[in-house]
Amino acid sequence: MAMTMTQKILAAHAGLDKVEAGQLIRCKLDMVLGNDVTTPVAINEFEKAGFSGVFNTEKISMVMDHFTPNKDIKSAAHTKQCRDFAGKMKIKNYFDVGDMGIEHALLPEKGLVASGECIIGADSHTCTYGALGAFSTGVGSTDMAAGMATGEAWFKVPSAIKFNLTGKLNKYVMGKDVILHIIGMIGVDGALYKSMEFSGEGLKNLSMDDRLSMANMAIEAGAKNGIFAVDEVTKAYQADKVDREYTVYEADPDAPYDAVYDIDLSAIKPTVAFPHLPENTKTIDNVGEVKIDQVVIGSCTNGRMEDLEMAAEIINGKKVHDGVRCIVIPATQKIYLEAMKKGLLEIFINAGCAVSTPTCGPCLGGHMGILAKGERAVATTNRNFVGRMGHPESEVYLASPAVAAASAITGKISAPQEVL
Repeated sequence: MAMTMTQKILAAHAGLDKVEAGQLIRCKLDMVLGNDVTTPVAINEFEKAGFSGVFNTEKISMVMDHFTPNKDIKSAAHTKQCRDFAGKMKIKNYFDVGDMGIEHALLPEKGLVASGECIIGADSHTCTYGALGAFSTGVGSTDMAAGMATGEAWFKVPSAIKFNLTGKLNKYVMGKDVILHIIGMIGVDGALYKSMEFSGEGLKNLSMDDRLSMANMAIEAGAKNGIFAVDEVTKAYQADKVDREYTVYEADPDAPYDAVYDIDLSAIKPTVAFPHLPENTKTIDNVGEVKIDQVVIGSCTNGRMEDLEMAAEIINGKKVHDGVRCIVIPATQKIYLEAMKKGLLEIFINAGCAVSTPTCGPCLGGHMGILAKGERAVATTNRNFVGRMGHPESEVYLASPAVAAASAITGKISAPQEVL
C-alpha cells in the first residue's frame, strides 16, 4: 500500500508496516516540547495524574520564550514552575534567559529535531520542524503531560495535499510570500487535519530558512503538519547540528493525495495578509495606501539570519519613518550574536529600530510591542486575528521581512523596490 512521507514516519513510530488516512495509532516520540505558557499547565496535569518521572530526560525540551525575560509576576511564577520541574526531573534541554531562543528556531539550530522523527509540542507552530522532513505537530498541554511521562502519543493518520514546486523565487520574494500565497489560495481550512507535503524540482531553490518559514505556517491553513522532502539542502543544514543517525522517508510515487497543486515559485509576488485572517491576502501591487504605526521583524516564522540580512539590506543607510516603531527580534542568541558580528544590529539601531533579546513577545500580544486602539502593524509573524497583537480594534498585516523593512522606511505597506 502506497504511503505519503508523513504516513511512513507515523507507521515506523507506531511499529506498523503500513497505515492509512483516518487510522488511529499510538506512536513513540522523539521529542516533546513546551514553553513558558503551555508547560505549567502540562506540569499540573502531569502531577495530577500521579506521574513520578519522565520517559527520557534528553527527549523533552522546555523553552522559556513567550514572556521572558519575565514581563510580570505571573510570568515569573510560570517560569519558576518550569525551572523547578526541569531541575527535579533532570531535563537536559531546558532553556531560559541568556541561552534561550524562540522555540521553533532554537530546536532546529540545536539539532534537537531531525529528519524522520516524530515530534509533538504544546504550541501550534511545532509544525515548523516539518521543514527538516520530520513529522511534527502541535498538541494540547494534557497531551504534552502524557508525552513527557510515557514517550508516546495518539494520532489519527492524516491524508495529504501535495504541493509540487517549480521555478525559482525572484529577488526580494521569500518563503513567507510562498506560504501566504498558498494560504490565500486554499484558505485557512483548506488543509484541515491534512499533511501539506512540499516537493518538486523547485525545492532546491528554497533555503532552509525559507522552508522553516513555510512549514511554520502550515497550521494557518488548518494542516495537521507541513513536511518537506529531504534533499541536499536539508542534509547540509543538519550536518553540523544533528549528532545522531536519522532516517529519510520518501513518499511512494503512487502515494494517495486529496489534491495536487503546482506552484511556480517564479510567478509569486511579495504577498501581504490583511486583517483578520492569514487567508486574506493581496499581492504587493494591490495593497493600496495602508499607513502603519509599527513594524515587527522577528518571531518563529521570520527571525532567522536570512530574514535579518534581508531586512538590513533594505534598511541600511535609511531612517525609520517618523511615527513608526520598528522592533527587530533575532530568534535565538546565536542569531543575535551573528547579526551583531555582521554589523546588522548597528544598521538597525542607526536607522532608529529597537533590537530585542529573543522573545515571542509581540506576536501574541504579550509584551515588547503591544498595539493600541486603531493602530496598524506590519509583522513578519504568523497570525493576524482580531486583537492578536493588542487592542481588539488594532490591525495586523502579515508580510515578509523584505516588505516589513520597506514599510518601516516609508510608513506604509510598501514593496522593497520603493526604497532601494
